Amino acid sequence: MGKLVLHQELLFLGLHNLSCMFFKEVIGQSATKERLIQSVRGERVSHAQLFAGPGGTGKLALAIAYSQYVACTNRQASDSCGECPSCRKFRKLIHPDLHFVFPVIKTPKFKEPVSDNFLEEWRQMIAQNPYFSIDQWFDQIGVENAQGLIYSHQSEEIIRKLNLKSYESEYKVMIIWLPEKMHVACANKLLKMIEEPPVKTLFILITESEEDIISTIRSRCQLITIPPIDPDSLAKAIAVLPEAEGHDIRNIVHLAKGNYGKALELLQPDEQTLFNLERFKELMRSSYGRKFTDLFKWVDQIAGIGREKQKNLLNYCLMILRENFIYNLKNKDLTFMNEQEEEFSKRFSPFINERNIIEMSEVFETAYNHIGMNGNPKIIFTDVAFKITKLIRK
Repeated sequence: MGKLVLHQELLFLGLHNLSCMFFKEVIGQSATKERLIQSVRGERVSHAQLFAGPGGTGKLALAIAYSQYVACTNRQASDSCGECPSCRKFRKLIHPDLHFVFPVIKTPKFKEPVSDNFLEEWRQMIAQNPYFSIDQWFDQIGVENAQGLIYSHQSEEIIRKLNLKSYESEYKVMIIWLPEKMHVACANKLLKMIEEPPVKTLFILITESEEDIISTIRSRCQLITIPPIDPDSLAKAIAVLPEAEGHDIRNIVHLAKGNYGKALELLQPDEQTLFNLERFKELMRSSYGRKFTDLFKWVDQIAGIGREKQKNLLNYCLMILRENFIYNLKNKDLTFMNEQEEEFSKRFSPFINERNIIEMSEVFETAYNHIGMNGNPKIIFTDVAFKITKLIRK
């Protein structure tokens, strides 16, 4: 991720004002921008809004641009001014009426962590690239064997902050990134705050998994669906990047499926993606060859990488299985793999067929759920290895 982040930081330094986020800087999403702008200009700002959509589509960037527009004291017809005291504080994400909640981890220093404990890292991450993924965020704060959560005691901080009067802006804004990662106790307390919010409070919840948010919160939020970035806007955004030189932009846009973060990864795969591909290859080759010594070594390695990376790997395995199954149809428009993945799949895809695709997918889905419930990773991945060994020759 390091090089990608560096290039994005240079891009933002050259073309933008770091964390100062304007609507015009958000890639695509013209219809959503217009809807948000009109809600402010028409004084129809809903106190609780749920920005829902896939990763890499600009939900966080939109939320910040929207919040800045709400707080701007000299807002223009289609964007905030960027020059008033409020906009200047948004530039550094230090406006006293702007608050963030996001998944964090327990550390020796923070036994009961809240988002503010990691606020400096959060600001740095947004300044570098506001289209980051949860895995990139966890890498930033050093997740190892912990699982990132919005812990139950975070609710006390939310209630305390929102019960204070606004310092400078008309609204107090609380942006909650990935509320699906929220502990149920925190979610229940948040529900009460959403039902009876303090005057001029704006909640913006940003989710990639709407169905995993408790239904009582979902039902009390105005849903704003954020679609994938349109191909033309995505192509323009990545064409200016140094990494794009020599790449087929049209193919990158096709493979990214409207996800700017995925487009960056395709231009220059990050370490996690390369790691996942190599571990998938090892598992499949060792399973097919009944190389049990190698499989036990594979289990030992995966058991030691930490739960968030284990879940990331299992999700990747599910994705690459589906892609290989579809690859057999010989229709390039239906597959979404990078060059390294496709090169491996040319020979591997015949082994993924209608006789084993469902069962193999269930193996990885079950393992993902068990890791999420803090199961023993060595036992879980040993089970995965033995089951794949049985299914790969079906």
